[in-house]
Amino acid sequence: MRFRRLTTLLAVPVIAACAAPSVAPTEAGATQAGLMETFAAMSAQLTAAAVPSSQPDSPSATPELLTVASPIPSEPAPASGDGPIIGNCPVYPPDNYWNTRVDSLPVDPNSAAYIAALDPGAGIHPDFGSGEWNGGPIGIPFMLIPASTPKVPISFYYPDDSDPGPYPIPANPLIEGGPDSDGDRHILLVDQDNCLLYEVYDAYPAANGAWEAGSGAIFDLRSNALRPDEWTSADAAGFAIFPGLVRYDEVASGEINHAIRFTAEAIRHSYIWPARHRATCGDRGDDDLSVPPMGQRFRLKASFDVSGYPHDVQVILVAMQTYGVVLADCGSNWFISGSPDSRWLDEELVDSLRGVHGSDFEAVDTSGLMLDPDSGQARESP
Repeated sequence: MRFRRLTTLLAVPVIAACAAPSVAPTEAGATQAGLMETFAAMSAQLTAAAVPSSQPDSPSATPELLTVASPIPSEPAPASGDGPIIGNCPVYPPDNYWNTRVDSLPVDPNSAAYIAALDPGAGIHPDFGSGEWNGGPIGIPFMLIPASTPKVPISFYYPDDSDPGPYPIPANPLIEGGPDSDGDRHILLVDQDNCLLYEVYDAYPAANGAWEAGSGAIFDLRSNALRPDEWTSADAAGFAIFPGLVRYDEVASGEINHAIRFTAEAIRHSYIWPARHRATCGDRGDDDLSVPPMGQRFRLKASFDVSGYPHDVQVILVAMQTYGVVLADCGSNWFISGSPDSRWLDEELVDSLRGVHGSDFEAVDTSGLMLDPDSGQARESP
């Protein structure tokens, strides 16, 4: 969740099986208030289904992994206005902030200053692809798992901002950058039976099947609930990472119907709705209006002509015009996040997107979308 980025996977393992359900660094994530009642109701099931913290699951209890060419398709929204889905689950309700169009919203008054601070001459860079970089996959991988996946103990060095374990981390999980990475080492797991998203930052295996990490967060993909205010997640802004990833199946279908996550070097030490956490990026103060806060949304200008770009790139550009990009973490300027897939055409993506510059974007004033400061539900844009 710092500088670098370029991480992903040629093949994304998916666990095949099923049955029981189960927070992040001061610069990354933690417990969702809206999940507490759900977790309490599930506690009896978890006691029986989860392995106690002192007793990790035996390898024989781990479901068999099925390797596929890419994640199970996430389908675009039909004309009815339904939001994106993954496996059997919605990726947040259709009226969630991430799934709300911003192409008709006003420009933020500080837009010019923000663009200048993020390097207007820099090209967009896809932080995902089909190959490897520094020995690891390019992008942030994720795994679909059944509710029956055994849960294992996990400890955090930011426990106060983390949702406590155990977490359903399978044997040999996909890790951002690969198992030998010294980067952010995110693990993203989608329980497609209970529609729960588990995200872990800086994850390392420990003894006896347990894990150690910086932070961890659990999100209900059917809910608009946000994390407690000032809590981080596995991402610096306190967001879930998965909803903002560019995924190949969306692009192949012809539509991305959600905002896209991106990073920047200089970020104000503050955050705006629906972000929940601030981080120090570029040593900027909390009153420095020359740089954007965490959670700031941008969009590709409507005047930008996308017609001459390859199909896959056009789909990404149209999504940036319609849904925009959301500043979620410290990192290189204008690096957009996605998951690895063997079908990405790396050279096409990189060469095409580098011709789209920071100056082609504008900051968006999303304050009018907020209905409740503690909810991710958004008012329909005009």
